[in-house]
Amino acid sequence: MEFKQAIIVRHDLGMGRGKAAAQSSHASLEAYEKALKKEPEWVKAWKESGQTKVVLKVNSEKELLEIFERARKILPSALIHDAGRTQIEAGSATCVAIGPGPSSEIDKITKELKLL
Repeated sequence: MEFKQAIIVRHDLGMGRGKAAAQSSHASLEAYEKALKKEPEWVKAWKESGQTKVVLKVNSEKELLEIFERARKILPSALIHDAGRTQIEAGSATCVAIGPGPSSEIDKITKELKLL
């Protein structure tokens, strides 16, 4: 079985590359911590296979929230809201991370999304 983590970023916010990278990192770490508690064997397999990550984009908060709601029912997932210290309004949903988890399950949720 293959494992990966998907990070989905809101493209419509126009975040700078550094801001998007920081938000993605927050999401990745939070989802990883949830997976470590709920599915430690998935995390182990993911780490042993190279920690595959894919970064995808959506064009609205609505799209991001829909993906998060679908994902969190079956996979460790994290939704990140910005603190509002720099480029984005406080409380804005910026990105979601799903997994690490089985690639086949993540793909069911993210297959229509384009790479960032």
